Amino acid sequence: MNKIILTASAAAIALAASAGYAAARDQIQIAGSSTVLPYAKIVAENFGETFSEFKTPVVESGGSSGGLKEFCKGVGENTIDIANSSRPIKESETKACADAGVTDIQEVRIGYDGIVFATDINGPDWALTPEDFYKALAAQVVVDGKLVANTAAKWNEVNPNLPDWDIAAYIPGEKHGTREVFEEKLLAEGCEATGALDAIKATGLDDKAAAAACIAVRKDGKAIDIDGDYTETLARIDSNKTGVGVFGLAFYENNADKLKVATVSGVAPSTETIAAGEYPVSRPLFFYVKKAHLGVVPGLKEYVEFFLSEEMVGPDGPLAEYGLVAAPDAERDAQREAFEAGKTM
Repeated sequence: MNKIILTASAAAIALAASAGYAAARDQIQIAGSSTVLPYAKIVAENFGETFSEFKTPVVESGGSSGGLKEFCKGVGENTIDIANSSRPIKESETKACADAGVTDIQEVRIGYDGIVFATDINGPDWALTPEDFYKALAAQVVVDGKLVANTAAKWNEVNPNLPDWDIAAYIPGEKHGTREVFEEKLLAEGCEATGALDAIKATGLDDKAAAAACIAVRKDGKAIDIDGDYTETLARIDSNKTGVGVFGLAFYENNADKLKVATVSGVAPSTETIAAGEYPVSRPLFFYVKKAHLGVVPGLKEYVEFFLSEEMVGPDGPLAEYGLVAAPDAERDAQREAFEAGKTM
């Protein structure tokens, strides 16, 4: 792969000039999305084995929002080099980065993942829709044309085809990128499909406030935020055999002996249905690179190149074996070319 020629920014010059910077930290620091975490760990371990001259990168979780918050704290040895994310960086986060001196950010899309909904392996089959999620978990629902507090207690109250189980949904906490996909592709769509969006707007709220009301989750214990990673969600289902959990496809596939996955709008989640764009709850996965650290933190450029190599993100690589849905050939090539060209956001 061709070497990258970058114009050093003032921030990079200042960083490199810091006495003993590289010697003080000669190991790549990464944090963020729990969904991207296992993929980044696989790449980091392979990188450490392949490049003996560099230390194996340190990869931690913390959620997409948590990782980007750390990433945007500034430039220097006490700040991370890469933020993993299961959603695109927000405009407010880009501004926070810029305010702290992180002005050159490179977005890297690594592939795709699906969000799945699973129950204990011994439970019945589930077929869910965005309307079901909204009616079960929204803070307010429409009853007889009026917007009222959600009091549904069982899943078969919102859809008679669902089990006679108490509603207990273990959903990603608000710091996780998965939560935003859950809100956008299920709650928001279910809100509109059930007519709740029109009822909310009829109360006088503007479009922005109405959209926020649509994704508001009930706080009576039926929807439980999980701030940890998917292992915590799995533990909750293990202790409550009638609970429903939200997972990334890869985590589910690696625990298929314990979990039964639901269809969404009639489509079963798989690498094939996600790659074909058929499964409705899928999303791209990213990481963000602090360009001021390229050429300063040993191995950072090489790590990104290695991550983007066919050996890692191709359809026959270890990430695909773990569950990542490889991007199309042209998209993978475009990501490599963009990084080589040093294109920033």
